[in-house]
Amino acid sequence: MDKFIPAAMALTLALAAGGAQAQDPDHPVVKRGYSLPPSADLVYTVKGSNHGLPLSGTGTVAWRQGDGKYTLVTEARSGLFGKVLEHRSEGAVDDYGLAPSSYYEKRIRKDPTTTTFNRQAKQIEFQGGDKTYPLKGGEQDRSSAQWQLVSQARHAPDHFKPGTEWAFFTAGRKDADVWTFKVVGTETLQTGMGDIKAIHFVKEPPKRDNGQQVDLWLAPSLEWYPAKIRFVEENGDSFEQLLEKVNRK
Repeated sequence: MDKFIPAAMALTLALAAGGAQAQDPDHPVVKRGYSLPPSADLVYTVKGSNHGLPLSGTGTVAWRQGDGKYTLVTEARSGLFGKVLEHRSEGAVDDYGLAPSSYYEKRIRKDPTTTTFNRQAKQIEFQGGDKTYPLKGGEQDRSSAQWQLVSQARHAPDHFKPGTEWAFFTAGRKDADVWTFKVVGTETLQTGMGDIKAIHFVKEPPKRDNGQQVDLWLAPSLEWYPAKIRFVEENGDSFEQLLEKVNRK
């Protein structure tokens, strides 16, 4: 029986580092330690493209947390198109970390949608659709997933080494899937606040479809706030935010 001890020890260490994970790979339930960053307003420069048309402008992220609740409002404006993006995530903070109650998304040339995390019914519900998913614990939306990652990295920065992966069951406009962020490494970004060292994460599209790719750079010297965010849609549209300044609240 002694030959099984190393395997058991390895499993114990893995669970201690990443949290206990359910056996369902399509809906992971992972409870990890977390430390929410201080409330702040983050200002970004924005660039991207929409149906081949270039976009440029400014963006803001208003992050608030306290009294067991959080709100997260992301907006971006272009001089040519006006407001091109608005995301709003709000909810409570529980044993898993951020626990969204609702997620609103409005993007240029798309109708607004609201996704509801119905805690009473224990399911995720999508506006105008019959599809639902169970709430098992730790589920996120497209905005809160990034800040859940921030909170977990602040709690255990030594665990976020190149090659490690961090999975969240994440709801969007009409569906939900597993978002897995993989640590690429440390990079230096040229921002409005000078050169900042940031940890680069990449979220590849789900294996079963093209989906959305997300690149995220978190800055350990700035409470792990997102220093750069880039989305690339399956149709080639892109959206990138680069940090200009942080106003702590």
